[in-house]
Amino acid sequence: MFARLALCSRLPSRTRQSNVCSVSIRAFSQAKFSPPRPHGKSFAHRSELKQAKRIVVKLGSAVVTRDECGLALGRLASIVEQVAMLQNQGREMMIVTSGAVAFGKQRLRHEILLSQSVRQALHSGQNQLKEMSVPVLEARACAAAGQSGLMALYEAMFTQYSTCTAQILVTNLDFHDEQKRRNLNSTLHELLRMNIVPIINTNDAVVPPPVPNSDLQGVNVISIKDNDSLAARLAVEMKADLLIALSDVEGLYDSPPGTDDAKLIDIFYPGDQQSITYGTKSRVGIGGMEAKVKAALWALQGGTSVVIANGTHPKVTGHVITDIVEGKKVGTFFSEVKPAGPTVEQQTEMARHAGRTLASLLPEQREEIICYLADLLTEKKDEILSANRNDMEMATASGRFSQALINRLSLSTAKLNSLAIGLRQLAVSSRASVGRVLRRTRVANNLELEQITVPIGVLLVIFESRPDCLPQVSALAIASGNALLLKGGKEASNTNKILHQLTQEALSIHGVSDAIQLVSTREEVEDLCRLDKMIDLIIPRGSSQLVRDIQRAAKGIPVLGHSEGVCHVYIDSDASIDKAIDVVRDSKCDYPAACNAMETLLIHRDLLRTPIFDQIIDMLRNEQVKIHAGPRFASYLTFSPSEVKSLRTEYGDLECCIEVVDSMQEAVDHIHKYGSSHTDVIVTENEETAEQFLQQVDSACVFWNSSSRFADGYRFGLGMYTIQHRIPF
Repeated sequence: MFARLALCSRLPSRTRQSNVCSVSIRAFSQAKFSPPRPHGKSFAHRSELKQAKRIVVKLGSAVVTRDECGLALGRLASIVEQVAMLQNQGREMMIVTSGAVAFGKQRLRHEILLSQSVRQALHSGQNQLKEMSVPVLEARACAAAGQSGLMALYEAMFTQYSTCTAQILVTNLDFHDEQKRRNLNSTLHELLRMNIVPIINTNDAVVPPPVPNSDLQGVNVISIKDNDSLAARLAVEMKADLLIALSDVEGLYDSPPGTDDAKLIDIFYPGDQQSITYGTKSRVGIGGMEAKVKAALWALQGGTSVVIANGTHPKVTGHVITDIVEGKKVGTFFSEVKPAGPTVEQQTEMARHAGRTLASLLPEQREEIICYLADLLTEKKDEILSANRNDMEMATASGRFSQALINRLSLSTAKLNSLAIGLRQLAVSSRASVGRVLRRTRVANNLELEQITVPIGVLLVIFESRPDCLPQVSALAIASGNALLLKGGKEASNTNKILHQLTQEALSIHGVSDAIQLVSTREEVEDLCRLDKMIDLIIPRGSSQLVRDIQRAAKGIPVLGHSEGVCHVYIDSDASIDKAIDVVRDSKCDYPAACNAMETLLIHRDLLRTPIFDQIIDMLRNEQVKIHAGPRFASYLTFSPSEVKSLRTEYGDLECCIEVVDSMQEAVDHIHKYGSSHTDVIVTENEETAEQFLQQVDSACVFWNSSSRFADGYRFGLGMYTIQHRIPF
């Protein structure tokens, strides 16, 4: 038997016309088939799905239909938009669709009701009219009445995106003839060559349903031909790179969805079938998850990657297909390459379990772990620095990283020693506060600090470049009794690996080595941000852009973000020359990549063309600091440095902006307008001016005659990262 192929013409005008013709095509193979020789290797990782050129999208009946057996027009429209988008990107798209029976049943029910005589309707009464019975509708008749409407709907939707479609119908009888199979293959290749989207369906108009017609009596149930094996066979036959099977569940679960312990499987490997308990199939459709898995494994064996995902969720339907093609963690990905280590979901479970034990340890025991980690940082410094040199060499050779980022990446003996001292400080302070309460400490010069270490659960800390962040954050997690997932940048992979090994070695002295996990798989940050049922808090440590990206990507997980470190140093008219030079040099040049480094230097107008101004400029030039002129500063100069593009810039390098102000009050106003409330400094010998500055500037740290670099947990004597309040001297 021949299938039918309907082609639409591509016309430039707004009024579209369709040329429908019957073309003899040949179907393929048998319904019970053995996979042919693989056409190639399937993708091993989700991230590789971006390379998919030829894609088959299978739409299950639950995706295409809605209640009352009608079509889900909104879902179909969004699916069509995504397919057309991918097609216009140069990919070759094919659709295997259900829905003819549903469309036909809705149409026939409507026609039957309309055929009732008006007189009978009036005589029966409105209430009785609502209860009028509709005869049982035969599936083949529904398919015959619905197929043309279904195709017309697809054609109209794709027309909106200047995309042409073609219809292909096949039956079980077509699966037995080799010639038909070759003809179908040839036809599909020709359609793809012409940039046409083939829409394939089983010809239910001439094939009896696989189950008795009795299941069509209910209003909300339908019966259609199973397209799972058809989609898999088509994908392999056409050497497709990817098969996306959309259903009404998120993907494959290890037990029936809805049961208490059911867990969504992120990646499914051949041979894992024994670990799956299948539930009953959906009342909509006939395939069920077991049939989908069998079809997916068959396609995978044939060289086609497969993803089973939810095509009915209203919040994700509009981008589920494009998300999958972009390699995002959506649904269940079938892969033949099983990683040696645990998945990120398994790592999270391991961390949570061990984290509960960590939280139950005595403060002295957690202090012991942190101190042992501090010892390891100095004992193993040669191994750490060797790994760090490898990362530095690769980062430099790649040419993709700025010098500021490479500076953040670099470790040294001095840095490791400072890290060790900071860890020991934290260990002592966390024991005093029992690691779980808000503690307030008063130190010299009226310095008032707060340190918050509250157990939360499982933390995800995402950090860029700085490998020294790993032991710092780990120590804070240990002190507060929190499980921790760490996701560092690829540029520091070698250094992060050895630092994590040392962290786990320290944790092992009390049997909690799994409490801190390093995510070293190919997980994308956006995918991690979707683990809202497993992660309790995300803390991004890096650029302001990273923080914004994480805040956008987080799905139901709180994000503890931070702002930029746009720190100011204001040189007052009563400033000491020596103090001003020392403060500016240390604030800008000691570690320019730090968030507490000076980014903008504010100078009182009276200091222009004075020795103090000249010496500050000479010092910055000697330190090779690139100077940008603020708008007002540039107006005072005949020849000036490049004018700054933004007064809110965090350079993170040997660069800074210089701007002129008329008074201390104008400096305060400038800081409030362009600063980030991190750390701001005044240099002056006038105590009254200093007190006003300290009281008015609304920043976490406000210093008088002190470098902005002082704003650091280590320098405060509290270890590492702390939450600081204003600091009046």
